[in-house]
Amino acid sequence: MHERKTGKTAPLSDWRAFQAANPDIQAIDAFVIDINGNSAGKRLPAADAGKLFEDGVMFSACALIADCCGMGHDAGGMGKSDGDPDGIARPLPGLLQRTPWASTPTAQAICHMVDLVEGKDLWYDPRLILAEVVAQCRAAGLHPVVACELEFYLIDPRRGTDGSISVGAPPGRTPARRASNLSLEAVDDMAVFLDRVNAAAATQQLPVCGAVAEYGVGQYEVNLRHLADPVLAADQAVLLKRLVKGVARSLGMEATFMAKPFMSQPGSGLHVHVSVVDEAGRNRFGAAGGEVLLRQGIAGMQALMYDSMALYAPNFNSQRRYHGKFVPTTRDWGHNNRSVAFRVPPGDGEARRIEHRVAGADASPHLTMAGILAALHHGITSRLESGQPVDGRFAASEDADFPGDLIVALERIEKSSLLARYIPAPFLRVYSEVKRGEYLDLIENVFGREYDFYA
Repeated sequence: MHERKTGKTAPLSDWRAFQAANPDIQAIDAFVIDINGNSAGKRLPAADAGKLFEDGVMFSACALIADCCGMGHDAGGMGKSDGDPDGIARPLPGLLQRTPWASTPTAQAICHMVDLVEGKDLWYDPRLILAEVVAQCRAAGLHPVVACELEFYLIDPRRGTDGSISVGAPPGRTPARRASNLSLEAVDDMAVFLDRVNAAAATQQLPVCGAVAEYGVGQYEVNLRHLADPVLAADQAVLLKRLVKGVARSLGMEATFMAKPFMSQPGSGLHVHVSVVDEAGRNRFGAAGGEVLLRQGIAGMQALMYDSMALYAPNFNSQRRYHGKFVPTTRDWGHNNRSVAFRVPPGDGEARRIEHRVAGADASPHLTMAGILAALHHGITSRLESGQPVDGRFAASEDADFPGDLIVALERIEKSSLLARYIPAPFLRVYSEVKRGEYLDLIENVFGREYDFYA
């Protein structure tokens, strides 16, 4: 099961052609995408890029299963127990681009990592996990088309004495003081930032299709276009996060994709739009019998939602997002209704789709997509029933079995025989071990407010 490739290695000719078109490039960032959706790798001099494309670059194979701070936890006996062996990162074709926000002319290349001895893709690569779920969908005649929406806050890079953050603004501008949902004035205020995001996205061939001011003070959302390649769509979501953070830094700000950076403000989500097409690319949700298929897909998402919560809300802060507006804590669905977990946006025919609104912006796009497509496959192939949609503002209390605690969510993902049909049980255990280790590292010190409560 774990021998499928996530992509062929890019040939040296790709670098030669890129170098000819970009002779000023001085460095190249070669990185893999870890279980957090972060990039991990090495920056190499441009003079060594030819070797990267011919032989790859070696670094710790455990980079794929590090926590949010880049630390390993010997999950599955990988790391401390096995001597932390290297793997070989090899560039993927079609993903070599400039990083236009960098002060030094730099390129970037997403890599897949292979075993140093056998030359096979490492079985715990999140890209491979998603690729295998997509393969299961396509084997069943289901061809998913997906699009990602990412919310984030622009913040001041300076921290408070307690480490807290505040809303940021470009040099010469005043930070926003009030929420301005869908405000064009807020977009104008951040025009320099948003224009640079759009220009950088065009340079990197990322299909960005719009930015809006969101509900939070200093919160924005950027959308990506629909793709029939879910692995590439998840790659692009990771690259968009990297781009947004890079552009923000170049303007003296930071961008955070924390799920809940401010308790008094809305959280940030990763919303994924999903439809299914036939061999000719026609949307099956919008064709004859499509409503039944769509409801079956929703029913699968309902069935797997709680088992998958540790993927959608992967850390301590993630759980805070579920105590806010428009963040689902039940399995309900509805038409054109942002208060539920699974929204069917307005639109018929080719526009017919499901919007999965559960995941936080801090979740891995690859693992989030894997969970969603696993649920879609399960619902349709098992012909599940979704129940009736809810109407209007839906404010039901949290389901009794909603895993609103990280440890509970991790226990659930470890025991899910249903999710393990799609995402290998050994991976789910390793993932859980990493996240448990990260949580223990976080709480090993006393929080400042504990002194206010207990001293």
